[in-house]
Amino acid sequence: MALHKFTRNELDSILSNVVGKTLGEADVNNIFDRTITKPKITGIAGDVVEQSILGYPADSDSNPDLLVDNVPTELKTTGIRKPKQKNSDFIYEAKEPMSITAVSVNKIVNEEFDSSKFWSKLEHLLLVYYNYNSTETVPAAEYANFYIEGYHFHEFSEEDKEILKNDWTLVRDFIRHLQETYPDPTTEYHRLSSELRKDLMLIDTAPKYPNPPRFRLKRLTVSTIVQKHFGEKLEKLDETYSSFKELDAELHRLTKKYKGKSVRELIDLLGINIKLNKNGDVAKGVTQQIIVKMFGGKAKKLSQIELFSKVGIIPKTIVQTTKGTRTEDMKLFTINFNEWTSDTFETEEGEIKPMTFEDSFVYSYFNEHQFLCIVFEEPSAKAKLLDNRFLGFKRLAIDENVLRTDVRATWDQVRHLIKNGLLVDVPDLKKDGTQKCGFKTGIPMSAPNFPKSEEYNFFIRGTGEDSSKKPFSINGVEMYYQQLWIKGKFVIEMLKEIDFI
Repeated sequence: MALHKFTRNELDSILSNVVGKTLGEADVNNIFDRTITKPKITGIAGDVVEQSILGYPADSDSNPDLLVDNVPTELKTTGIRKPKQKNSDFIYEAKEPMSITAVSVNKIVNEEFDSSKFWSKLEHLLLVYYNYNSTETVPAAEYANFYIEGYHFHEFSEEDKEILKNDWTLVRDFIRHLQETYPDPTTEYHRLSSELRKDLMLIDTAPKYPNPPRFRLKRLTVSTIVQKHFGEKLEKLDETYSSFKELDAELHRLTKKYKGKSVRELIDLLGINIKLNKNGDVAKGVTQQIIVKMFGGKAKKLSQIELFSKVGIIPKTIVQTTKGTRTEDMKLFTINFNEWTSDTFETEEGEIKPMTFEDSFVYSYFNEHQFLCIVFEEPSAKAKLLDNRFLGFKRLAIDENVLRTDVRATWDQVRHLIKNGLLVDVPDLKKDGTQKCGFKTGIPMSAPNFPKSEEYNFFIRGTGEDSSKKPFSINGVEMYYQQLWIKGKFVIEMLKEIDFI
């Protein structure tokens, strides 16, 4: 075992001395000199921490890196950054998922969780954080400018260990099933990441077989660890849920308890304090508070509850007619066009590779998030939200086929327009062909020719308060902040294929 021995006090002394320094300033052994002849060298941040800060040579041993007070401990050097989503509740988020260990398909079938290679790498962690303070992918040499923001020794709670155990067991049992069912299971291993995606809470596997897949902590899982370390307060529920199966069972119980109740009745039953708007109705955000209260929480948002934050559940309100049709378009996130149009991406090991759709931000967003749809029925088209009646929950994970067709079509078109100089500002016209103007400003209305809902199930729409102030431009085309949306009709089509929980 290539374990490098330290005491906890030694590591505290060494690492506290470099917090606040850049990786370049901490590089007393000149590890960055390698980038002169090898500008694409990978894993430079981890090399600096291991070889220059802790002072031990590189090794490729698969066992935990350190022996800290006789406890095997895995060292992970982890990039963090300011959240890319506007108006985020958090200071930092993880830059990427955290690679743990190989999914050895021939070994894992004979393992048990507590003695598995996977758990041996996660049981005791030392996390060192550097701030990846760049919106662009940078070459290895520029890591020297990134600051070391902190470190801590991390051990998962018993609750999280149980979730990790259930996740790992799902992977192991799936591989066992393939080996027991198919004469040549290697032809089926490619199903591993996509078929288990909806069921795994804290981990995923990547890349796809036949590339050697690895276990990873999801980026959101790592983000929750990061946020708690840097002082963010996330609410813990009284009840724990170790798998989506357990969570679904609770959602089913809540549905039986509250089904048929109006929003007004739910607000009264759950003791939610609200303010009516000028129309004598409530804002859409009240449905998030309803879900939180159903689970016994106190937070105003689901993202402020630790469980939902780390497993990537986003609440969405679905309002349908008595015939089960129509809902509003679903807004997802504000687009970072630097990411969408980048020619390269950086792997977890720091290697810069050509960008593919599977490596894009938009793919990873759908890969790590699910939508918890709280479904209401409106009694009439003119009914207030207060009068809508609760029907139940559906959990929507965007299907891999939808990702590779509908989502990719939008991603490709945006890149095509921007990269080929085809992005233009298009006047917004009335049905009679005359120019629309802002109601308050009288300014002619227009929008860039990004994918629209008439042709795309996943489309782009701008958001702004004042048509006289468009905050940024691309290729000289001024615009509002742009968001990705899902067409309401398509949402209903996907939900029809999913049973109520």
